[in-house]
Amino acid sequence: MKNLQKYRESIHLNQLALAMRIGVAQETISAYESGRSNPSISTLLKLCDELDVSADFLLDRTNVPI
Repeated sequence: MKNLQKYRESIHLNQLALAMRIGVAQETISAYESGRSNPSISTLLKLCDELDVSADFLLDRTNVPI
């Protein structure tokens, strides 16, 4: 989920702030961004809603956020 990290950084949001907004630990966001873990469907949808981007973008299937 490299697009997650790039996009999060582009909007000046740190891992902890994003984690708090969607109800997970900061370490969880770090694991997603490093590829050590993948979000559940419900968490993926929370990320999409919070960042206002598509699931395809977060899953690195496209480089277009929406």
